[in-house]
Amino acid sequence: MPQELSLQVTPEIAANNDLLKNHLAKQIKVAAEDVQHVSILKRSIDARQKAIKINLKVEIFTKGEVIDERRFTMPDFPNVANAQEVLVVGAGPAGLFAALHLVELGLKPIVVERGKDVRGRRRDLKAINRDHIVDEDSNYCFGEGGAGTYSDGKLYTRSKKRGDVNRILELFVAFGASHDILVDAHPHIGTNKLPQIIQDIREKIIECGGQVLFETRVADILVKNNEVQGIVTHKGDTILANKLILATGHSARDIFELLDRKKIFIEAKPFALGVRAEHPQTLIDSIQYSCDYRGEHLPPAPYSIVKQVAGRGMYSFCMCPGGVIAPCATSPGEVVTNGWSPSKRDQATANSGIVIELQLADFKPFAKYGALAGMEFQKSIEQRAWHLAGESQKVPAQRMIDFTQKRVSSDIPKTSYVPGTTSVELGQVFPSNLTHILREGFSEFGKSMRGYLTNEAILHAPESRTSSPVRIPRDPITYEHLQIKGLYPCGEGAGYAGGIISAAIDGEKCAQMIAQVLKNSHYFDSY
Repeated sequence: MPQELSLQVTPEIAANNDLLKNHLAKQIKVAAEDVQHVSILKRSIDARQKAIKINLKVEIFTKGEVIDERRFTMPDFPNVANAQEVLVVGAGPAGLFAALHLVELGLKPIVVERGKDVRGRRRDLKAINRDHIVDEDSNYCFGEGGAGTYSDGKLYTRSKKRGDVNRILELFVAFGASHDILVDAHPHIGTNKLPQIIQDIREKIIECGGQVLFETRVADILVKNNEVQGIVTHKGDTILANKLILATGHSARDIFELLDRKKIFIEAKPFALGVRAEHPQTLIDSIQYSCDYRGEHLPPAPYSIVKQVAGRGMYSFCMCPGGVIAPCATSPGEVVTNGWSPSKRDQATANSGIVIELQLADFKPFAKYGALAGMEFQKSIEQRAWHLAGESQKVPAQRMIDFTQKRVSSDIPKTSYVPGTTSVELGQVFPSNLTHILREGFSEFGKSMRGYLTNEAILHAPESRTSSPVRIPRDPITYEHLQIKGLYPCGEGAGYAGGIISAAIDGEKCAQMIAQVLKNSHYFDSY
């Protein structure tokens, strides 16, 4: 019977299969040649001491034992071409995993996505970076796969209690992701690899009889007697269905406005806002690994930092080792930043959102907008940044120490943000109370990570799309909207997820709830 063992080894041993086998043979007191196979079950880095170690959980197969690597098998997806239809609005992780699970449960998803497929989106991303042209339906946030497709593919989540994280990871592997995401403490697919995986998920949905409609924006949600009837698209087409999963993402402002106009209950929700800080990756490596040179056996170092400043939480968000900063506006006349890393994380810079927790009281100047007050506050920051940067997709930027000392930077070196930067005193972008917290917070960050507070670091503003500024309330048990029967608010845009994994889990749960309702109505008895 194979043995499981948890241990610490050097990075060199962890990276070399022969060295690892020899090390494990000594641990379990057998000859090295008797170790026929080693499966790594879990892997993480311990950089708390100067001598960095790799934590491993392994399964050791010795001679004569049958090797079983616990491979995940693809679920049985039936043909649902003639099954009951369920509308899924949005093809981000929540919508795609909802649709995939609907197929698994014997229901036919009709996925409606305002943006283009993963390949078609590339042309529009190029237009943002090169020509400063923002397509309101196809950009870093909208299109097949949602915001995560072209902004990193990080799969780390703290939402362990929300559902089966491993199931989502295993599905990603079944559709082509590296097996390493099942092993690593902070799994990551990479922007260069995720598009093909997303495309394969879509093709499976279609192969099984589901539908996916691109470049189809929702213009209206049909409701009668507080029950969903279907949707009207921007082309004037009507699609009827009495079950609708609304998974439009945190930037679908037109959907929030539509719900508000139709008096479908929504509410303002606090989110976090700040800047995206970029450092040389070598500097972050030297801080985190306490070394002058990282070496070939360690990955580019990440960081995570949290402080309380003036009664507010200030923290790193969506940290991208070896990554770049991207322009993520969804409408002309605004500037928004985000970050991503390729699978190898081999870029020269590291970046992270550094954000402050907002409170509903921060939205008081926009109280006349009711449930949309937070969204209007968010828009005002992004539009101000656009004006300050010369009314283009250039981003207001400042060296970090200059920011803390209220000094306009005399020059801004070239950063990874392709559209370019404009030297601005970033206190002009944010309200004064938030600017004060940011300045104090960076000083506190510098005390915790010696070397972090430096003028080598460039701040880009704003980082404003951390989560949805609106929540679409739903029943905590049935997941159905509190007011509209058949409407299932889902994922980040509804205020119930924060990242690819939690959004995917939420999508699957909405699918499950719909299947349960239909089972209770005896639909499956006749299918």
